[in-house]
Amino acid sequence: MNKLKAWISAARLRTLPLSISGIIVGSSMFNNSILFSDSSLNYAIGSGGKRLLFSETAIFWLAIATTLGLQILSNFANDYGDGVKGTDNEDRVGPTRALQSGMISKKEMLIGIIATALITLSFAIALIYISFGRDNFYYSLFFFILGLGAIVAAIKYTMGNSAYGYKGLGDIFVFIFFGLVSVVGCYFLFTKELNVLVFLPAITIGLLSTAVLNLNNMRDHDGDKKAQKNTLVVKLGIHTARKYHFSILLMAMVSILVFAYFTYENVMNLLFLIAFVPLFVHIKKVYQTKNTQLLDPELKKVALTTFLLSILFSLGQIL
Repeated sequence: MNKLKAWISAARLRTLPLSISGIIVGSSMFNNSILFSDSSLNYAIGSGGKRLLFSETAIFWLAIATTLGLQILSNFANDYGDGVKGTDNEDRVGPTRALQSGMISKKEMLIGIIATALITLSFAIALIYISFGRDNFYYSLFFFILGLGAIVAAIKYTMGNSAYGYKGLGDIFVFIFFGLVSVVGCYFLFTKELNVLVFLPAITIGLLSTAVLNLNNMRDHDGDKKAQKNTLVVKLGIHTARKYHFSILLMAMVSILVFAYFTYENVMNLLFLIAFVPLFVHIKKVYQTKNTQLLDPELKKVALTTFLLSILFSLGQIL
């Protein structure tokens, strides 16, 4: 494996579709007429007004770029953190990591982390400026702080002595940043408004993203326990973690169904139901698979199903 392939491997391309699912969902609700009706569920915080098509397009792609940057940053930091702590060792079930293989040194990975963080921050600043301009200082300040928080969270998952991924807190951070911040934050960047209904699909994307992490931690349970990486799965035990997995998947489906109930206009709004089929197949697979080390292929399936759901949901909002 040459150096370029090692960096591509460290970026973990298979995780990227999942990371932008929330942006796709949040952006699509910008066009939903139900959400913009004079409803008591809709709370205007600022003057939205009509936006230029250029601005809308720029917001969408800058949000995508920022999110991809955060995901790649998290992957680099995870590679470094687990590599330095010795969690990525010969007992690891998944793909060999860049630091673990020796193809990328600790110093090189640190440089990559810093560079990715700076590039991601640049995208975030551009996104904030395009969305809020010079007239919404407090919105800009809030999102700038939120952006810094997301960068720190991406790095601190496994890096440092106080890495929260080693304390069983990864699920909470994934739910917040992949779900609530990604969907609701993106919606707000377009509208300058908060809407209670937007939180429902945000919960769905957050829970599905958490399910991917839970699968990862179920797969790595034995190695993590041996390395004293106290993920939520290690704390709960495999049996309870399996029940937890089923619970968050079902709650994710219920949440988006409730959204559909309140916003239904035509049958196209229910396109996302197609994505339920692979989710139910996945639930059956996890139930039948007793050796959790064999769950690695399911990570990709759930991640891509979440991405599929976001696309179908968005089409249902736009068409």
